[in-house]
Amino acid sequence: MSSSDRKLRFDNRVAVVTGAGAGLGREYALLLAERGAKVVVNDLGGSHSGEGASQRAADIVVEEIRRAGGEAVADYNSVIDGAMVIETALKAFGRVDILINNAGILRDRSLAKTSEQDWNLVNDVHLKGSFKCTQAAFPHMKAQRYGRIIMTSSNSGIYGNFGQANYSAAKMGLVGLANTVAIEGARNNVLCNVIIPTAASRMTEGILPDILFNELKPKLIAPVVAYLCHESCQDNGSYIESAAGWATKVHTVRGKGAVLRPSLIDTVTPEYVKNVWSNVTDMSKAKHLNAIGEASGYLLEVLEKMKEGDTIEDYFEFDNKQLILYALGIGASVKNTEEMRFLYENDSNFAPIPSFFVLPGLLLQMSSDKLISKALPGKQVDFSNILHGEQYLEIVDELPTSGTLLTTGKVFDVMDKGSGAVVVTNTESFDENGRLLVRNQSSTFVVGAGKFGGKKDPIAGVFPLQPNPKGEPDAFVQYVTNYDQAVLYRLSGDRNPLHIDPQMALLAGFKTPILHGLCTLGYSVRAVLSQYAENNPTLFKAVKVRFSGPVLPGQTLRVDMWLRGTRVHFRTVVVETGKEVISGAYLDLKSTKAKL
Repeated sequence: MSSSDRKLRFDNRVAVVTGAGAGLGREYALLLAERGAKVVVNDLGGSHSGEGASQRAADIVVEEIRRAGGEAVADYNSVIDGAMVIETALKAFGRVDILINNAGILRDRSLAKTSEQDWNLVNDVHLKGSFKCTQAAFPHMKAQRYGRIIMTSSNSGIYGNFGQANYSAAKMGLVGLANTVAIEGARNNVLCNVIIPTAASRMTEGILPDILFNELKPKLIAPVVAYLCHESCQDNGSYIESAAGWATKVHTVRGKGAVLRPSLIDTVTPEYVKNVWSNVTDMSKAKHLNAIGEASGYLLEVLEKMKEGDTIEDYFEFDNKQLILYALGIGASVKNTEEMRFLYENDSNFAPIPSFFVLPGLLLQMSSDKLISKALPGKQVDFSNILHGEQYLEIVDELPTSGTLLTTGKVFDVMDKGSGAVVVTNTESFDENGRLLVRNQSSTFVVGAGKFGGKKDPIAGVFPLQPNPKGEPDAFVQYVTNYDQAVLYRLSGDRNPLHIDPQMALLAGFKTPILHGLCTLGYSVRAVLSQYAENNPTLFKAVKVRFSGPVLPGQTLRVDMWLRGTRVHFRTVVVETGKEVISGAYLDLKSTKAKL
């Protein structure tokens, strides 16, 4: 017989089961006794509302156990007198190995109608009684370096329930009690877990629907509790929900949260809390913490980032659908068979267009106005007065076609240009394994935010532009944009209303909504990859551009290119006006394969 088939036995173990005169407690006592445990059957014998007392309930269960050949004694003490309950076990059997805190009563009342007596009686039996019994058994279990303790909670405690303020509070209190008992007993092999049962009993009769009441047999939960009490079970601090022949683990999770102040010198305001509330309550990145140290450890990390300055972070999720939508947004078409690799997820060479990865940095910047406005105290920063000035993108490692990126960002430089201010931000994006994939550097021009006495020139580390080589371009590629190009491109994530709302465009000084600068960048990257990389995105290393003029949806773009080694210098021009809209730009390739 294999170890997995061997019956779990409790020979030479002594178990105390409170509230064992009926329902769940009775089933626990009968099963443990059947498997060899010596059992103390505790039951005060009162009603389900805690009134009266009788020895009959405990005596009947003890007699059942003895008739079946087991060993048991009755205990009639209230669990509030926990020391007396445990003393019964010590006198009868000389030790205590298992304690199942199961005793309970109900006094359901709406919150407004709950009397002090209703509150005290329910909390005394459930919470105080479990504490007193555990406190009495704990030193004996520690001394023998063995113990298994069960607290009984309820879905009413986990989720709340109308008319059960007293019961819910007690049952949730037991979860907290169990957490601490589990911590304090662990090194002495005294383990504590929580059972969250839903079972038919004298307390739930008349409350649950008949069809449910009839299936919620306490006997189906007893084996779960028995295993939690066995020496082979090493769970500690677990919450196990069980009903009708089913069980699962329940645990609390904590969201990623949001930083409410960019640095330690800042304060928190209700207005900023309101602005980031969706991040505070976002549970998409929630995780389970196993100990209070993990919770405080994360807070220390947040404080360290505040000490470093205006560093913020956010997650960016994408899959093949987003990659395809982006490719369409920058004009990729199935008319060009070489671009199928950007448009069809089942293409054998399916891959992202590298310029897609400007989006994590951009969206991080857009999600926190503090990243730019903190750099310009006292200056207005909003959609109506910011323009994308320059962009640098570097691909550091192999790009995935789906995943979740963690992007961190901070203000790198601030320049005073008189008519406005230039704020340079650096961002880095990492995959789920912490691998750095992408670096972005964005220069944002804030109209009207200049003349604050700042410096005019960039610091070292701001990627410079490079003038185009003299002479005629070595090649050019021309694309016609669609009148709905901005509408399509904004679905990639850049929802700045400047690109669709006529009124917002007028406020920003344009007669009509303009195309995103990053959309024009995407067209330009497509052109260079097509001309000098056979549309192979893995040859892409980095790109740097300056957005020098607006593009209107529907206009024609011409990308002029000069090849110098593995660097392609380029400019982008609106054919209809002859005006340059991307200037001083270059794209670095790992190697080149020029189109003839």
